[in-house]
Amino acid sequence: MTKSDDDLFGQEHVRTYQETDGERGHEWRGTTILLLTTTGRSSGQARTTPLIYRTDGDRHVIVASKGGTPEHPDWYANMQADPDAEIQVRADKIPVRMTVADGEERARLWHMMTEVWPDYDAYAKQTDRKIPVVVLEPR
Repeated sequence: MTKSDDDLFGQEHVRTYQETDGERGHEWRGTTILLLTTTGRSSGQARTTPLIYRTDGDRHVIVASKGGTPEHPDWYANMQADPDAEIQVRADKIPVRMTVADGEERARLWHMMTEVWPDYDAYAKQTDRKIPVVVLEPR
């Protein structure tokens, strides 16, 4: 019996997505997933993470929620050290630069993201940190 795409998680999700050019793993639990590859701020090694995304024009939007934990996810810390990264959306690999949305733009994008993943609102209530909404712009 084959595992459902909804059961994919972590590095298994990354591997399956890469092996199938996103044919498996792009659609996940009613959302869409991209792969974000950053450079480790200490190791210098490539690190790839599957993340829920939406598009806003030619930009991709992701949320640095880490499930509402007190600390930011590692990928976010990596991108603070080096804002240049690469995303994979299905078979397309796109070089991007990270910026963090604020003010009215953050509010608009937060609402857009909670439409597809309402748990973000619950995550925000679990932590004292303001969860970053990250915009990935093509380079």
